[in-house]
Amino acid sequence: MRLSRKVQQFLLVAASAPFIVGATAQQIVQQPTHPQDWALGPFTRPIQEPVIRPNPASVFEDPILHKPIHWEGLHTFNPAAIVRNGKIVVLYRAEDDSGSMQIGMHTSRLGLAESGDGIHFTRMPEPVFYPAQDSQKSREWPGGVEDPRIVEAPDGTYVLTYTQWNRKTYSIGVATSPDLIHWTKHGPALGDTGPYANLAYKSSGIVTHLENGRLIAARIHGKFWMYWGEIQIRLASSSDLIHWTPIEEAPGEPTVVLSRRPKLFDSAFPEVGPPPILTKQGILLLYNGKNAEKPEDHPDKQLGPGAYSVGQALFDPDHPTHLLQRLNQPSLFPQEPYERSGQYTAGTTFGEGLVLFQNKWFLYYGTADSFVGVASAPAGNLVR
Repeated sequence: MRLSRKVQQFLLVAASAPFIVGATAQQIVQQPTHPQDWALGPFTRPIQEPVIRPNPASVFEDPILHKPIHWEGLHTFNPAAIVRNGKIVVLYRAEDDSGSMQIGMHTSRLGLAESGDGIHFTRMPEPVFYPAQDSQKSREWPGGVEDPRIVEAPDGTYVLTYTQWNRKTYSIGVATSPDLIHWTKHGPALGDTGPYANLAYKSSGIVTHLENGRLIAARIHGKFWMYWGEIQIRLASSSDLIHWTPIEEAPGEPTVVLSRRPKLFDSAFPEVGPPPILTKQGILLLYNGKNAEKPEDHPDKQLGPGAYSVGQALFDPDHPTHLLQRLNQPSLFPQEPYERSGQYTAGTTFGEGLVLFQNKWFLYYGTADSFVGVASAPAGNLVR
């Protein structure tokens, strides 16, 4: 990977270097004249249909219920993605056919599928990650494990962040694996004691950089960094990729780095998308913007009320709270029938998995909370 002189110098900063949170942390800079200079795209759909659909025939012996469950019978969506052994591996959220017919009222588990071309997938018959009789059961049952993001650690370990949902509250959980099959759960990212123990929070992306064709968790100022949250996006740091400490304006008040914008696609709120990437220009964050639903909240009139689209923002690598640029138009939004109908009828292109594969970017996203879709974009020269 070839980085600019500025970023090269930045990565050499010792772990003791000061971290600055200034008044400009939430500054919004208007869309640049040439957004392609720092953003990914344009994204196109290589196939006009989902790449992963529900499979009612899949059966799994649940370790809590002790009976067979049609674990991916209703919906398969919101995928993480990573490159392993020359293939794209996707971890996708699968909802079973239990519970009431409402969003969030089924049990979610994570399935695994792999592809040699990014489009055609072979999936495992049983989930690889799920609620069980373990230390996290009280946080994950009966709602399940949802909306994964995944990165590779510098030592080759895989680090999964996901939503723990017990149908009462939710948090970001962390798990690790040597092979994407066998997992160790470590509990909530912000800890189960202290000021954030009772906080309801979800959606996170650990900052990565490209190394030998793979996106690896990046150290910045000697630490790892994670953008997290919906409604308002915030930031946390870690020395081990497991235990995370929010960057704060004041004790118990996490610094907000991205917020809603009236009359644009993220007029309701932004929510973290795939793991961000350290590029030549800065830290590139793809995020999911929800359009406002009520006229008084000033929605983007070009999109349907409540629709989710993919946006892009660029942060300063020297000061990861400092927003440099932000696109005013979405890079991917609901257009196809399978993106605008399903469990979430307002429509979603909800991005969670981004990989560089065979000289293309592949973005994997949830469609209407029902299927997994894919979009691709030229590799470009942002990352070398």
